[in-house]
Amino acid sequence: MEGFNMNGKPKKLTTIAMLCTITYVVMAVGRIPVVLFLKYDPSDVIVALSGFIWGPTTSCIVSVAVAVIEMITVSETGIWGCIMNIIQTLSFACTAAVIYKKKHTLAGAVSGLAAGWIIATAVMLLWNYLVTPIYMGYPREAVAEMLVPVFLPFNLLKGGLNAAFTFLLYKPVVTALRKSGYVSTVENGTRRRHTGLILLALLIIITCILFLLSMNGII
Repeated sequence: MEGFNMNGKPKKLTTIAMLCTITYVVMAVGRIPVVLFLKYDPSDVIVALSGFIWGPTTSCIVSVAVAVIEMITVSETGIWGCIMNIIQTLSFACTAAVIYKKKHTLAGAVSGLAAGWIIATAVMLLWNYLVTPIYMGYPREAVAEMLVPVFLPFNLLKGGLNAAFTFLLYKPVVTALRKSGYVSTVENGTRRRHTGLILLALLIIITCILFLLSMNGII
């Protein structure tokens, strides 16, 4: 089981600051336009990984800190965009981290990511309906008409990519952190390669990418 290998509060704060920096950079440089004003960036993957490795509290701190920094630096949507970012990231990353903390197994990781994907999609549909008319100036009737053909596919795509990337990157990241001394591990049971799940994650990524290309009229 992975956990903090920290020598006091300063090192823990340094680690959280490092995670915030990495998440912000990924958010700033990795944005991909999807449809209308909606963009995908993989910053939630970093937040989810931090929650898997160091617990839900860390993912919450990173989520809120990065959203606030984004609001005062590069965001064009102000406080409402900040709130939406926090809600979306917490719905996905913290849900996954809480479930994985309670069931620290492969099944716990998969079920946590799946639950985060579903919950984030449902929560964001509600908040898209409530808040988009306020910070984007769209009529509420127009937003309601876009829920199924626009917001639902976007949130499913975003959650699928985040879940798949988190699953594929978790083990390599933990291995690297273990070697550097940032996490300590107690091994439980026998290691096995889960080729089927890896292939499933890759299939989800490929499907989402093809869907993204089709939404932009590229294919």
